[in-house]
Amino acid sequence: MKVYNTLSRTKEEFQPLEEGKVKMYVCGPTVYNFIHIGNARPMIVFDTVRRYMEYKGYEVNFVSNFTDVDDKIIKKAVEEGVDSREISSRYIEECKKDMAAMNVKPATLHPLATQEIGGMLEMISTLIEKGFAYAVKDGTVYFRTRKFEEYGKLSHKNLDDLQAGHREIKVTGEEKEDALDFVLWKPKKEGEPYWESPWCQGRPGWHIECSVMAKKYLGEEIDIHAGGEDLIFPHHENEIAQSEACNGKIFSKYWLHNGFLNIDNRKMSKSLGNFFTVREISETYDLQVLRFFMLSAHYRSPLNFSADLMEAAKNGLERIVNAAENLRHLKKNARSASMTEEEREIWKGSDVFVEKFEAAMDDDFNTADAIACVFELVKYSNTRVNEESSAELSERLGGRLQQLCDILGILLEQKEDILDEEIERLIAERQAARKDRNFARADEIREILLNKGIVLEDTREGVKWKRA
Repeated sequence: MKVYNTLSRTKEEFQPLEEGKVKMYVCGPTVYNFIHIGNARPMIVFDTVRRYMEYKGYEVNFVSNFTDVDDKIIKKAVEEGVDSREISSRYIEECKKDMAAMNVKPATLHPLATQEIGGMLEMISTLIEKGFAYAVKDGTVYFRTRKFEEYGKLSHKNLDDLQAGHREIKVTGEEKEDALDFVLWKPKKEGEPYWESPWCQGRPGWHIECSVMAKKYLGEEIDIHAGGEDLIFPHHENEIAQSEACNGKIFSKYWLHNGFLNIDNRKMSKSLGNFFTVREISETYDLQVLRFFMLSAHYRSPLNFSADLMEAAKNGLERIVNAAENLRHLKKNARSASMTEEEREIWKGSDVFVEKFEAAMDDDFNTADAIACVFELVKYSNTRVNEESSAELSERLGGRLQQLCDILGILLEQKEDILDEEIERLIAERQAARKDRNFARADEIREILLNKGIVLEDTREGVKWKRA
């Protein structure tokens, strides 16, 4: 299996630190609102990487955090007049709902930054003791970037070029020894959450959080660190500097990064009005379509999101789901149970699609080519299995299609039909729950209907629904 390592800028043969085991850390979202489709791409991509690793027999310890203390969370809490913990808790739960709808497996562990402050204080103290960090008068602690001689090895940026005024560097605080030094701990502002530390009442810098969580739950050395391309600099670069300066060991052997997501060939932004949350997409499409769309391109390639491409993904996914349903139907209604000699040859002939699928995934997780292999298997099954075929052949080919789709996280079971009367009954129950201020049950009913392909819209005229 070969993976493209951002560190070396080459494809390398994957060799885990410990045979049969993979330690993998993926940077999770900052939870201040519903996740957007840009957040969804690394979730889907690296969930698929994990699934393939598990298919290959590896035991994967997959850790993905939630950043639950941040300026954006605090700003949202102030706007709503609530505690910042209420905001982060709310959107962690909403994020988990969206992940489930995209069939993203829960991580082995989802640590929260606010629960790991002790480890952060410990790492910062070690960095100060080793001379890699220093505190200034107001209690801010900075990392001495130039003291870490390999700084820039991931992003391939030169320190002197950065010093010359790259816009990524923002000078904050006049007591910095060097404009390139970055924050490990910062003093609290009025009304902000804070923790006690040897330097001041304050909170951690963003970069130190992931270094500490990766170390605690995976160890000082890990196999894979992954995330969006936008995290290479400064976040992942700073993680390497902190972790390796503190631990004296190579932090991560392989660094994997997914490409950017554009909307109609433009960068996604609220100011352009092309900013979509996953929840908004779910009102138009089953989120399996979003997952299929995301995997239809190589994860390192830039990906363009558009209505036309989503429709194409929907049609492609339907073709696969229909083929699976057809095989189930043929198995159920088959006239004979066991395969004939001729059918054994048909079954053996399908081996090539698994081999090609694995070759694609072994080549830096090329899901686009892997999906092409799934379509080849669909065509093969559609043209070789019919009403005269045995139940065994239909079952085996259906199982093979299921196996390949499981690796990609694509669900083949169609949503069960729900009658109009049942929809109206659930809507009435939801309205009653809202009236009783039982919002948990109201949300649960919305989810039940969404999972059956029914989208609700609350309007002035009442609740309207449609089939997605």
